[in-house]
Amino acid sequence: MFRIEPRVQGVTDELLELYSDISPSTIGHLTDFGFLNGLQPLFRPIRLLGNAVTVRIPHLDASAIRHAFEIAQPNDIIVVDMSGDDQRACWGEFVTYAALDKKIAGAIISGCVTDVRPITELRFPIYSKGISALTTRSLQLEGEVNTPVSVSGVSIQPGDLIVGDDDGVFVINPRHAKEIGVIAQDKQRKEEQRRQELGYGKLLAAHSVHHDATDHEGGSTR
Repeated sequence: MFRIEPRVQGVTDELLELYSDISPSTIGHLTDFGFLNGLQPLFRPIRLLGNAVTVRIPHLDASAIRHAFEIAQPNDIIVVDMSGDDQRACWGEFVTYAALDKKIAGAIISGCVTDVRPITELRFPIYSKGISALTTRSLQLEGEVNTPVSVSGVSIQPGDLIVGDDDGVFVINPRHAKEIGVIAQDKQRKEEQRRQELGYGKLLAAHSVHHDATDHEGGSTR
């Protein structure tokens, strides 16, 4: 039996603009709540920002993810609760193609992913607990879309704001997101000002130029 609830647009354009340059590590200075502990990005550098479409699957059957695609809109983020199964992968190469076709912004998986190489080459943003060759199936047994889910002990509601980068990912209730975002933005502005006053901006820029030059001269094997 499938339970498919209407999509929730909790994230406004104003919030997306406010959080466009805010790092999760800045949010982590302000609150402990909403950090998805134990989840890692599939690759770096990475950036994730958008509106949560939640999915709950019963361990082996990942059919509900396809149902989520039917109602997801561009720039949504699919959040999958695998009901405690952290051994199987519910997301792989062809699910990624379907997500890209729908212009989905990324995914958060409480378990594993597979087909790492093509997903990385496609640069599709994913956070998960790990990588596995053991996968779920499409059995059409049951699942839920746009119901409350739990990932890393954090309750995630449809329409929540998702903010992720190289350091990790936070989930924020849109009702509190503006207050947190304004404080975080001000903190980053002050940090940048201090960085420039102490000359750290020049140091960082110099290292960046050196790294780029090394890659250009053949220092990278890629």
